[in-house]
Amino acid sequence: MTATAPHIPVLLDEVLAGLGPQADEIHVDGTFGAGGYTRAILDKGAQVYAFDRDPDAIAEGQPLVEQAGGRLTLVPERFSRMAEALAERGVSQVDGVTLDIGVSSMQLDRAERGFSFQSDGPLDMRMEQDGMSAADFVNTADEAEIADVLFELGDEPRSRRVARAIVQARPLTRTGELAEVVRRALGHRPHEKKDPATRTFQAIRIHLNAELEELEQGLAAAERVLKPGGRLAVVSFHSIEDRIVKRFLRERSGGNPAGSRHLPDARAGGPRPSFEAVSKPVRASDAEIARNPRSRSATLRVAHRTEASPWGLSVKREGRQG
Repeated sequence: MTATAPHIPVLLDEVLAGLGPQADEIHVDGTFGAGGYTRAILDKGAQVYAFDRDPDAIAEGQPLVEQAGGRLTLVPERFSRMAEALAERGVSQVDGVTLDIGVSSMQLDRAERGFSFQSDGPLDMRMEQDGMSAADFVNTADEAEIADVLFELGDEPRSRRVARAIVQARPLTRTGELAEVVRRALGHRPHEKKDPATRTFQAIRIHLNAELEELEQGLAAAERVLKPGGRLAVVSFHSIEDRIVKRFLRERSGGNPAGSRHLPDARAGGPRPSFEAVSKPVRASDAEIARNPRSRSATLRVAHRTEASPWGLSVKREGRQG
């Protein structure tokens, strides 16, 4: 492909090394976004089915569809539905699945989408541009629910204080308003390196878009569609997300503890491992972090599909740690 992506995806070389896309293979990009991973896979000669639930991403990806000469299909769906959506298009198995979890750069960079407080905009945060907005949530949820969301999904240690401040400041309609409420509640000083509003925005976004549930279902869907020898590559940006991926691959590869003389072997009589060759976590180099600060928190995990039958959606999410 000759066009260049507006945003360079994180760990691109490492993702391609893990996927090893070849000409005439079929790959799924579960999080199309600005199309960075998809372009790179197309450049290897593979066919790509690229999923995104954001209507803007689908609309803006149409020129790439034309350039790809029939090798790219954009699918306006959540990646958790990849098995059903592929079946509707006559595809039962694929050679690779890539998932880049979380919010895309194009969503963060557009103030009108309300994902970031770097530029003031409407308090929105909806990936699908439908359903409950962030403004709806902060203005209608009770204080206890807001506190729980901030604690569980944002690792906010003073979640009750922040939730109380949000309720007292209602109504809130702008990203700048919410960020300032959080800063006042936590006593933020302008010279401090990390803005404390980051945790609150992250938590509300994950909650509104059901991102953890989507990840769990998406991993199970990838297990269903990958053919034996197929490769799965997942890039996550948050410790909760990475724990879900780590536990999924540990379970599916038979890596859970084998028990002891006091405890039975949890694997005995269970399903055969559906994944193997699980990589160690891969993180961005100092050079990449310098080029792209967003890569600082990225973690890549890669695994290969075995011939075993899929387990289905059975992984239970680990609780918050720390």
